[in-house]
Amino acid sequence: MVMQSDSEQALARILVDVLDLEDIDAEDIDPEAPLFGAEMPGSLGLDSIDALEISLAIAKNYDVQLKADDENNKATFESLRSLANYVQAQG
Repeated sequence: MVMQSDSEQALARILVDVLDLEDIDAEDIDPEAPLFGAEMPGSLGLDSIDALEISLAIAKNYDVQLKADDENNKATFESLRSLANYVQAQG
């Protein structure tokens, strides 16, 4: 498994907490695995409601706004790594 950076690990902890991922430890989330799509190997299997909760948590914790109509959302939410990179770039 690919190692998480410090920023990815911090964001992974937020995801586990906000989404109540009881069976997953933050450090066990592969930073390059897809966040969405239950059929994808290694995916967390998140859905659109989870994306909304993630957006609210990022706004609260990082003061970074993720807009629903942003054409780059699919790429931003692709993996923990892409999400962490987006937050760092905006912060």
